[in-house]
Amino acid sequence: MRASLIQLAVTEDETPEARRARAAALVLDQRGSDLVVLPELWPLGAFAFDRFAAGAEPLDGPTAAAMSTAARGAGVWLHAGSIIERATDGALYNTSLLFSPEGQLAARYRKIHRFGFDRGEAVLLGRGERPVTHALPDTVLGLATCYDLRFPELFRSLVDAGAQTLVIPAGWPDRRRDHWTLLARARAVESQCYVLACGTAGTHAGVRQAGHSLVIDPWGEVLAEAGHDEQILTVDLDPERVARTREEFPVLRDRVLGR
Repeated sequence: MRASLIQLAVTEDETPEARRARAAALVLDQRGSDLVVLPELWPLGAFAFDRFAAGAEPLDGPTAAAMSTAARGAGVWLHAGSIIERATDGALYNTSLLFSPEGQLAARYRKIHRFGFDRGEAVLLGRGERPVTHALPDTVLGLATCYDLRFPELFRSLVDAGAQTLVIPAGWPDRRRDHWTLLARARAVESQCYVLACGTAGTHAGVRQAGHSLVIDPWGEVLAEAGHDEQILTVDLDPERVARTREEFPVLRDRVLGR
């Protein structure tokens, strides 16, 4: 299974409309991949809190339409990162979108853990209520977003639901980049899953982004890592490696608490 992570630059000198078109073109360039991943809140910027309300979209809004077309054009499963979703009742959510190679919205995940400590996302957005997995032909995806990475309970729930590949789009700040790489590897090791952690590059709302997107195998080995700038990582994954790792080192069967 070939996976491509698009570490998209998010800067204030590019409009959401222009970035949407550029992201779609980058997705189309990934023909031949099976799964393509974009970062968290790339249309607006994860720290552009003052733009959340004005830039919110319904699930059939312009970003979803552009990503549906791009997924279909490239013939890929597309985890389109996340958008600020405006629900039918007016509530706002940080919502990840997964499109099939036919361009259908196959799954959505509303971020459960909202960052901000009583500011920003934590007070502006609603909280997701449930973990989400989705089966692809070669693997089962478990969906999480950015700050979720700090909460291992979510990933235990995803493993219990059958997840074999964890997809984590993010807008992680550079000042905590060491936490990003450490926690991504920890989630891979404890879950015995592949981890596809796709962050943003650039600077927006005065916050420099960490970049350093990662592809990590079920043993915790880093297969690919980006730098700070916009970059695309493409890695061939062996879906059978998850089952082999769990069989050769069956730590998950020794769980006692939380079952």
